[in-house]
Amino acid sequence: MIGLNLCPFAKAVHVKQQIRYVVSSATKTETLLDDLEHELKFLRDAEANLVDTTLLILPKVLKDFSAFADFLDLAEIVLRTHRLDGVLQIASFHPDYVFAEADAEDVTNYTNRSPYPMLHLLREASVSKATNAFPDAAQIFERNMQTLNSLGVAGWKALEVGVDEASKEIL
Repeated sequence: MIGLNLCPFAKAVHVKQQIRYVVSSATKTETLLDDLEHELKFLRDAEANLVDTTLLILPKVLKDFSAFADFLDLAEIVLRTHRLDGVLQIASFHPDYVFAEADAEDVTNYTNRSPYPMLHLLREASVSKATNAFPDAAQIFERNMQTLNSLGVAGWKALEVGVDEASKEIL
């Protein structure tokens, strides 16, 4: 993400150490829902200058992308139940992520692929602030598609070797 500048906002929170990394031990969706609820409340209550975003990493659950996609509906219900829609948002990443309109092997899917299923919890205010400060925020997606198309699947897979090693350190 940071090295290819796929998310121009990620570097700042990384450098400021404002990213909370949480590895869920959940093996069932019920337990994962509890973990998600806890992390949403934690992020809501945390000082933004200390914790601006959370990566909830899911190494033991939702390995099937269809099940993961179905779980996202439940995650949105949790967000609304706690009246956090408009306050926080959830971005999703998965090793087998496929955009609805894309073929499974389309390189552009890699913008949302990660070594493990993952929920990225973001503050709406931080997202708004970042996109307002970025002159061409609407162009980020298109630029990412161009970057990945230039890199190709083989180029991306060559980069994954270092990512896999870094992800082992977190887990």
